[in-house]
Order: sequence, then structure tokens, then C-alpha cells
Amino acid sequence: MTAADSWPGGSATASGRPENRTTLGLPQATSLVLGTIIGVGVFNLPASLAPFGPISLIALGLTTVGAVALALMFASLGRRMPADGGPYAYARAGFGNLAGFMNAWLYWLTTWGGNAAIATGWVLYVERFVNTGHVTAVTILLTLAGIWLAVAINLAGIKRMGQIQLWTSVLKFVPLLLISTVGLAFIDPANFATWNISGKSTVAAIGGAMALCLFSYIGVESASVAAGQVGEPKRNIPRATILGTLAAALVYLLSLVTVFGTVPNNELASSTAPFATAATNMTGASWVGALVAIVVVISGFGALNGWTMLSAEMPRAAARDGLFPAAFERRSRRGVPAVGIIVSGVLATILVLLSHIGATGVAVFNTLILMIGIAAAIPYGFSALAQIKWRIADRRTVARSRLARDVITAAISLIFSMLFVVYSANTSAAGFAVYEPFVYLAGALFLGVPVYLVNRSRMTPPPPPPAAD
Repeated sequence: MTAADSWPGGSATASGRPENRTTLGLPQATSLVLGTIIGVGVFNLPASLAPFGPISLIALGLTTVGAVALALMFASLGRRMPADGGPYAYARAGFGNLAGFMNAWLYWLTTWGGNAAIATGWVLYVERFVNTGHVTAVTILLTLAGIWLAVAINLAGIKRMGQIQLWTSVLKFVPLLLISTVGLAFIDPANFATWNISGKSTVAAIGGAMALCLFSYIGVESASVAAGQVGEPKRNIPRATILGTLAAALVYLLSLVTVFGTVPNNELASSTAPFATAATNMTGASWVGALVAIVVVISGFGALNGWTMLSAEMPRAAARDGLFPAAFERRSRRGVPAVGIIVSGVLATILVLLSHIGATGVAVFNTLILMIGIAAAIPYGFSALAQIKWRIADRRTVARSRLARDVITAAISLIFSMLFVVYSANTSAAGFAVYEPFVYLAGALFLGVPVYLVNRSRMTPPPPPPAAD
């Protein structure tokens, strides 16, 4: 068996036996990337950026450059090493089992913690139609219903999950693109008259706005994480990664221009549903807000569905290599890692309950969300470092143009990852609370120490890095 074949995305499993499973094709893999990037956050992003003004468009543009660099890097790594777990596998191959475990643990935290956050934002739009009085107990039940419906779909098998992911991506992408493009005809140039309203310098305003935009692109790596479920991974992972990221970037950029151009900034700052406000301003009909809410509900559930899959794929990959408990590797009769799906659903449920404890609970939950940004950024950074390390080693066997492209995109990705970490400080708090996300992250890593120690004796040695592609 060659080094390339020993990777989970290759021709055999760790036991040497080929796996028999239904796989995701290019449309489903692309919808996985698109669906995990575009959740519910983008629909509130314009209101969050309103205090900075239209200068936020520059911030989003710079953030998009970083996201595209990440996509190109993961496409290159996915072509070279189509391995289950994506960032985890790259860190393990590049820097050993300890780095691999740390990245797997952190990324797993990103998936189920992110699902709790998505569900909490998703239910706000669901309650436009039910529980309009916002009874707390009903809100909690609706939030948990979203999480566990996604769990049920994933337990039903990869085919069903892929179908839901494809259709939810289509049903949210098309209306978003339509609103964004048609809205360009309704832009009022007066809304761009004051470019920076933050009272800060241009650099500070752009940096502050980037802090909000950075988290909108988490998910560019999702096809590489699910490599074991993607058909023809060397071909489809790179294509899905790039296509999904570019589609999300197109919608992000067009939608932000449209919303800023059709909604006066003072109105935007007070809007709880900026896309609905923009659509109402364009059509003069208030009922379009309900249509926008439906799109957000679809979008949020598509993200829940995709991240639920990833929350099981990462620990499954680590378990197969001996880094996570063996139970996470086993597949159900429907061919899915049921233990990972269920455990991740339980952990997301705990976080949702924590967020409804009261004022203190909400503050803790917001801090956890910032911690999730750091938890995602660290695997991104390790992937970039692995790419740079391998390309430097390849310098005599790889064309200079490809070498330069991959090193530059990896360097940009590394900077992007570092910005994730820097801007994850809780700047809305004061004193020690500013650094709570980092303290929480250290605590989360500490909880992983016993898992690492218990499984250390069964860890298999990392295979050699794959040959240059």
C-alpha cells in the first residue's frame, strides 16, 4: 500500500479493507461547503456592521480575500491528501499525533458549539411564525427541535443528508442572489455619502468591521473534513471547496452592497432583520419580510444539517487513527458514525440550555462563541503551516508557479487565521472578561488531556507526508 492509499480518502481503511458506503457527489459536496458557510449570521451581518458604515464593504472584501486563500489552500491539500478529517489529518501528518489530537479536539468543539449558536439564531426567525410571544420554554424546545431534527436526518444515512443539504442550499442561495442582484437597481447613492461613520480612523474602522466579517466564512474546509464521504475525493474536494466558497463570497459581497445601498444607515443600525428591511424598501410591501424569514429558516437548517455531519466526521477520523475513543469510529447499519452524531447533539443541547440560564448564561454563551472562532482558527493555521512545510520540501520537484501559488495562499491563510484569534477577544467586555474566550479555550483543551492520555497507547504512527501532486 502506498502512502497515498493509506489515507482515509484513499482506496482503503486503516484495517486494509475498502469501505462500502454511499458517497457525496460534486453537487452535494459543493452544497455542503456553501451550506456550512452561509447559516443565519449573514442575515444579521449588515446591522452588526452599521456602526462602521459603508467602509464595511472594504472589510468584507479583505476578509473575502482571506477566505478565498483558505479555499485554494484546502483545495490543494485536498487534492494532495484527500483524507478524512481535513485539517486534523494535515496537522497530524505534518506535526505528529499530539498536534493531530489537539486540532481534532478543537475542530470538534467548533462543530457542535457552532451548531448550538446556529440553532439559537435560527429560532429567532422560526418565532416569526410560532411562539410569537417568545415564551422561554417554547423557545428552548424549538431550538432543540432544530438540533435533533438535523441529528435524525444524519442518522438516516449519508444519502438523505446529502439530499437535504443540496435542496436547502439551492432554496437559500437562489433567493439571496435574486435579492442581491435586483436590489442593485434600487441603490440610493446618498446612502454611501458618509463612508466611515464610526468616529475611528480608516484602519481602525476596517479592522473592527473585519472582526465581525471573519466568522462569516467558517466552513470553507468542510469538504476536506468529510473526505471519507465524498466520491472521487481528489477531483471533487478541490472543486467543491472553491465553487462553494466563491458562491458564498458572491452572495456576501452583493448582498452587503445592496443592503447598505437601499437602507439608510440610521435605519439599518436599528433593524433586527436587515434583509427584510431592504426587501421592504425595494418593494414597498411589508409581507416580503415573512418571505425573507422563510429563507433564513431554510438557510439555518441547512447549516445545522451540514455541521451535524462534520461533528461526527472529525472524531471518526481521529478514532480510526487511535486518537479518539473507538466508539466514534463505528458505523451504524445505515453507514453513519452514529455515536459522534448523537454525542455532538447532546453537547450542543447542553450549550443551548446554558445560553438560557439568564443574563449570566447569555454572557457565558457569547464568550463561548468567540472561543469557537479561536478553535476553528487554530486548525486553519496548522493546515497552512503544513502546506508551507511540504511545499518547501517540494521546491525541487514542483513547478515554480505552483510552488509560489501554494506558498502565497498558505501564507495569507496563516495571517487570516491569526486575525481570527486576535479579533476573538471579547472587546465588548471590560477587564479580565476581555480574555475569557482564551481562558475557556484553555479549559476546553485541558478537558481533552485525559482523552489523549487514555488513547495514547492505541495511537497509530502518522504515515509519511504524501508525495507532491
